Amino acid sequence: MSSSTEELKRLFYQEVLPKLLPFSDAATKELPLARLLRLALFQASVGMMMVLLYGTLNRVMVVEKGVPPWLIGLMVALPVLVAPFRALIGFKSDHHRSAFGWRRVPYIWFGTLMQFGGLAIMPFALLLMAEGGSVPTFVTWLAAGLAFLVAGAGLHTTQTAGLALATDLANEETRPRVIALLFVVLNLSMLVASLAFGALLSGFDEMSVSQSNQRLIGVLQGAALVAVVFNMVALWKQESINRERIEQIEAERQAHKEPPRFAETWAHFIQAGSATRLLVALGLGTAGFQMQDILLEPYGGQVLGLTVSQTTRLTAVWALGTLAAFGLAAYLLGRRVDYYRISVAGALIGVFAFIAVIAADPLGSPLLFRFGALLIGFGGGLFAVGTLSAAMNLADVEGSGLALGAWGAVQATAYGLAMFLGGAIRDLVTSLASTGGLGPDLMGPAVGYAFVYNLEILLLFATLIAIGPLALKGGHAARSSSKFGLTELP
Repeated sequence: MSSSTEELKRLFYQEVLPKLLPFSDAATKELPLARLLRLALFQASVGMMMVLLYGTLNRVMVVEKGVPPWLIGLMVALPVLVAPFRALIGFKSDHHRSAFGWRRVPYIWFGTLMQFGGLAIMPFALLLMAEGGSVPTFVTWLAAGLAFLVAGAGLHTTQTAGLALATDLANEETRPRVIALLFVVLNLSMLVASLAFGALLSGFDEMSVSQSNQRLIGVLQGAALVAVVFNMVALWKQESINRERIEQIEAERQAHKEPPRFAETWAHFIQAGSATRLLVALGLGTAGFQMQDILLEPYGGQVLGLTVSQTTRLTAVWALGTLAAFGLAAYLLGRRVDYYRISVAGALIGVFAFIAVIAADPLGSPLLFRFGALLIGFGGGLFAVGTLSAAMNLADVEGSGLALGAWGAVQATAYGLAMFLGGAIRDLVTSLASTGGLGPDLMGPAVGYAFVYNLEILLLFATLIAIGPLALKGGHAARSSSKFGLTELP
């Protein structure tokens, strides 16, 4: 019986999964697929939190609880205060001195604690902010902001250290595919989480106030527990005690040798290759794709009349598009298609995606709206894989933690700022439209949303301008040029 079970497990990990998962060929004898997928559970916890913070919660609080979109946008964007420090977190984990020789474990552990703490207190802070009571308004705002800030800090710390740990465990040849596989798991978790939260919140808008409050508390605190379990299973026996590093740390202490300084290491990293232009293009492209993130579900509810369950499932549609993009990217990268050109293709698809989303309102077509959401995920997935692959080619300059931290810092910072600006711009334009400030033809609830979506199209065109020279040179040639000047624009 046991031998047949082992044979089934072998067939599952060696025959079935490699055909289903993009980048599953990243597994090696030293890092088998079972261990790699277990490590990827930290990405599952991150994906679950992203669905909650950037999708489900903003829809529930804006539409059902009546909280202004700009305020929710501000709360969701608060983790952007931590995002710029991802490069520093990665750098610190590269050079962390531990009595066990660990580098990544302490950061993943404390990131997990912050994830749990933020989600645990979040429902009570949000309910106080929405319903008021005897507590002063500014206190409820501070409590909700603290919950989002702590949860976001945990998310960024866990993901940065986890990605760096994965690059430590993988060999040089498979490292980019290992990281890409982790992002496949991230989007799979977002798909599953969005479906799960959609089922758990089904009929939420028809519940009484007390029932809806209890349901929201249960969902958020259950997610906090799941995040801890996922991260602990992911971390178990991944980073072994490194006795050589312990001896090296002790020798450095006895010699009073100081660890490298972040500023010097960062300057060397920026000067080595096309890092500056890549990071600028990454920031513009991320903002272009993500400014809609806090608006897509409210747009479906307020403009197209979709229910909470239907709009929550939009994240699943988006995730399906992203997974399809990862599969295509795996095929293209396997045939040595340049990763910068993959990024360009993603940005172009994003332009057509937002055209479809804008056209869904005058055509009254929820189907076209869902197709636009699918294309947003597909184009964003291609763009993410392309820029991530480019960043991995810079990882050997100063360490995987710094390279992935820089990529994550720019992406997360652009993500948070874009969401906040998206909510604020939408509120401002909607306010002007409702008073007739934009003319009699622009007075509907969709005007503010459409303005933001058109702005995203402009940002994607700016992304094409920034990344164009790198795509023309090709990935390997681009590494020899670090300039970013107007004379290089196409």
